[in-house]
Amino acid sequence: MSLAATLRQALASGNARSPELLAGDPRDPVLDPDRPATPAAVLIAIVERPSPSAILTVRSDLIRNHAGQIAFPGGRIDPADRGPEAASLREAEEEIGLPRGAVELIGLADRYRTITSYDVTPVVGIVPPDLPLTPQPSEVAAIFEAPLDVLLDARRHLMRTVAWRGRERSYYEIEWQGRRIWGATAAIIVNLSRRLDLVG
Repeated sequence: MSLAATLRQALASGNARSPELLAGDPRDPVLDPDRPATPAAVLIAIVERPSPSAILTVRSDLIRNHAGQIAFPGGRIDPADRGPEAASLREAEEEIGLPRGAVELIGLADRYRTITSYDVTPVVGIVPPDLPLTPQPSEVAAIFEAPLDVLLDARRHLMRTVAWRGRERSYYEIEWQGRRIWGATAAIIVNLSRRLDLVG
């Protein structure tokens, strides 16, 4: 089965949420149920190589939230966007110069609500290798690719706990070549890994 077909099959199984999937902790006092979440989208751009990889960014130190963290390209869904797919393609083009026409859209992965009250829809797409990507300096400090088999390997999904705002918080972390992928980005990767496990 091709990579695209495997991804489509895995994402098609997403109609019913499994308790094994991560959605953000609804009991977290930071996730105020009366505070409306801001719709957002990220692009999981999978590079079609013999050993596929995923495009990730290092967020600029100039931005207000999550400076220096590793993320997928993406951001809030604007009123002019026709859904999360359009928003993710627009943001990826703005942030890293990824041409919209170069992305073969596969489907939507599981939504994840962040502690900063963003309701994030991950959009999965496949892109050809060696595109000339350029970071937008005010948002992105660096662009890199990480092997998909490394990111999706459950043995690398490390659970961490930290004291934050008077309580313990648990989160996933994935380490690769000295880079630390954690928080919502890691949770989105863990969810995708679990979806793919369903289709074997």
